[in-house]
Amino acid sequence: MTNGKSQTAGTEDMFDSRVKDLYEVLQVSPRADEDTLHRVFRHLAKRFHPDNADSGNAERFNDVMQAFQVLSDPEQRARYDARYEQEREARWRIFDQASATSDIVADRRIRNGILSLLYTARRNDPDRPGLGVVDLERLLNCPEQHMKFQMWFLKENGWVARQENGTWAITASGVDRVFELGGPAEDATHLLPASTRA
Repeated sequence: MTNGKSQTAGTEDMFDSRVKDLYEVLQVSPRADEDTLHRVFRHLAKRFHPDNADSGNAERFNDVMQAFQVLSDPEQRARYDARYEQEREARWRIFDQASATSDIVADRRIRNGILSLLYTARRNDPDRPGLGVVDLERLLNCPEQHMKFQMWFLKENGWVARQENGTWAITASGVDRVFELGGPAEDATHLLPASTRA
């Protein structure tokens, strides 16, 4: 009984995505299916196992074990995903009242946000790197008319391109631009909208 309570408390601690992103720990997209989770988990567990003389890391191994414990259990993953989605959206509401007072600052923040989101989307899933405009508008809390201008600007600079399925993805030049700006925004790992997880 005590062990069950302790385990539940530990799981609740792991739900604090402000401290740890379990998808980032396992280096998978939030859309990852069960087979992918198991495959990546086995690889990382072997790599970071303390008995591995070449790459063993007890702390990373424990992180991987804890993340897999939550994400491999459908009920725990559903609860974690609910918190994950709420906190991700809160982080990305960058088109706020303060930035709206300065069009230049707002535009720069939105463009950097778009590039960071698309960079992380491609890094997480190179085979399906695109995000839809509606998802970008919602994630960045950016009105449609502003988003159209930003996508035009990014496209004309060769930093993003429209995919065959209508979504937008970052280009190689766009990746270079992200690094010129100092790398993706800190919260870009919390990006993929629920509508793209299927």
